[in-house]
Amino acid sequence: MLSFYPAHEKRKKFIKDLKSQAILRFVGSFSPLVSRLIEEAGFEGLYISGAVLSSDLALPDLELISLSDVTHRGGACVRNSPLPSLVDVDTGFGSGSPLNITHTVQELEHAGFCGLHLEDQKSPKRCGHLDNKKLISISEMQDKIKAAVQAKSDPNFLIVARTDARGVMGLDEAITRAQAYKVAGAEAIFPEALIQQQEFEKFRQAIDLPLIANMTEFGKSDLIPSRELEKLGYNMVLYPVTTWRLALKAVQQGLKELSKENQKQLLDKMLTRKKLYELLKYVEYEKYLNKA
Repeated sequence: MLSFYPAHEKRKKFIKDLKSQAILRFVGSFSPLVSRLIEEAGFEGLYISGAVLSSDLALPDLELISLSDVTHRGGACVRNSPLPSLVDVDTGFGSGSPLNITHTVQELEHAGFCGLHLEDQKSPKRCGHLDNKKLISISEMQDKIKAAVQAKSDPNFLIVARTDARGVMGLDEAITRAQAYKVAGAEAIFPEALIQQQEFEKFRQAIDLPLIANMTEFGKSDLIPSRELEKLGYNMVLYPVTTWRLALKAVQQGLKELSKENQKQLLDKMLTRKKLYELLKYVEYEKYLNKA
């Protein structure tokens, strides 16, 4: 029988694991088959990045994608995997008002995600590792968080508050905001674009909620190994764009070689037909054909 992974069961396990001592490694997925490869490699969860969904449509990460894009494309990446998932909702879509936040939470919960993170940038937002970001007020972000928490029907759907204050107003302001977001009901905190390990450590000492570290490549943060983040007390680490960057580079290099000859010399760099069918669970589908 084809596998089915109830979202409420994944959420329940996710919350339990988030409170454990071991750090959870959530890897960015841009395809259902990539999700299966992430699972096969032994990672603990899937991350759906707004930057990746935007870039895969040849759009910059400037809040140009919609809630429908995220629920449709991101939902396909998470529904066919037993792994829990966290999704990036930027400033909440639409106007980013509490009403829009309510709609966003309801749609993403229905689509099968296990949690979301909402940020305190002004719309249209910018990539968290770029300069010239602008922030909304603390009270406005608190209203968004309250709306998100009140909107969820599953108590295990995780509401994460992301703050981009480190790159705008400094580390102390980021900590102040995180503390305020906890008061508003945030269940975990995502401090974006911390720089050196000492900043990650200081943030952990100041905040007693689950913390998420973002280890994106070519950004402002030092790339700290997951085992070191675990020692610092972080509960989750994101690798949001890693698989997509790897895939693009492989395609770019392969096309250069293909332009010179045929693809014969590239076969050892390709996923085999056998492995593809394994990921597609081809045999399981064939059982239904044989019964017809």
